[in-house]
Amino acid sequence: MIVTLIAGARPNFMKIAPLVHAIQRAQQLGKNIQHRLVHTGQHYDRQMSETFFEELNIPNPDVNLGCGGGTQAEQTAAIMVAFEKDLMAHPTDLVLVVGDVTSTMACSIVAKKLCTKVAHVEAGIRSWDLTMPEEINRMVTDSLADYFFTTSEVANVNLRNAGVPKEKIHFVGNVMIDTLLANRSRFVKPAVYDELHLQPESYLTLTMHRPANVDEAEKLKRLMNEIVNNVQGLPVVFPIHPRTARIFNDLGISADNLHIVEPLGYLEFNYLVERSKAVITDSGGITEETTVMGVPCITLRDNTERPETCTIGTNELIGINPDNIKPALDKLFAGRWKKGGIPPLWDGHSAERIIEKLSEL
Repeated sequence: MIVTLIAGARPNFMKIAPLVHAIQRAQQLGKNIQHRLVHTGQHYDRQMSETFFEELNIPNPDVNLGCGGGTQAEQTAAIMVAFEKDLMAHPTDLVLVVGDVTSTMACSIVAKKLCTKVAHVEAGIRSWDLTMPEEINRMVTDSLADYFFTTSEVANVNLRNAGVPKEKIHFVGNVMIDTLLANRSRFVKPAVYDELHLQPESYLTLTMHRPANVDEAEKLKRLMNEIVNNVQGLPVVFPIHPRTARIFNDLGISADNLHIVEPLGYLEFNYLVERSKAVITDSGGITEETTVMGVPCITLRDNTERPETCTIGTNELIGINPDNIKPALDKLFAGRWKKGGIPPLWDGHSAERIIEKLSEL
């Protein structure tokens, strides 16, 4: 069996790595399975892409399609054109896509039009918010996939409600957590940790990149002011996303306890997160990692496609209204934040289950 793995953007690499390693282990056990790794080039910044191959011990991709930049439509079209040529030149038994980025949707469409089966890892997750490009990517991909590998019972229900036969749905857990647990002992202290004289649980980590939070200058200013003014003077470390930086740098926002740093590699970023008093974010994946590491997570979103991080884990949605930040931080500093637990099958063996199931199928 030949499996073509698709990776395109930063969240993908953490999900692809354990699958590559599970395939390698299956080969060592004599299983007839091979993989081809296609990097669409959707993220082309080194810190958003290349460093992950080195840090997570993923072999260099067999091809980089170089489809970075452009609008949503331009990027989707570029990926489809390039991947169609690649797939025709390198036929496969299965195209395996992960997550919900543009590459996930674009490569699924191409594969199905070329009559190639598609497996979707992280199938069935939904925010029910069609203003999010990722939600459209998820819905389109799940409408085309042949095999659905899920992270939670909520995702299973979403798929069943959409008419997916239960025999095509496989609850395997969370491959992103496979990577987290496999590398937790390898986290690397970033230079900024000593430069700022940080101490465990004596600073907060911040990430923001969603348009609802960063595209309007006044809104972003209010969010930032509410954060830095309500953390009781603790440092706020903000590894800034390139998209956010383009907007942020024109606003003149500054505070003595706000520290803007370049994007960090996976091992450095999670070292920072693990030792934070809390994380403030609008990311989806980070809410999963904080849940497993037991770090309080304040999410600046009105909805989430990962509700188990709220119902079971350490995450709490507070919306995008800046006025909600102070009450959340007051709760944190009063010691009233929930302890949380770890969702079922988030145990570091999800990729093994996927490859075993694919071998059976």
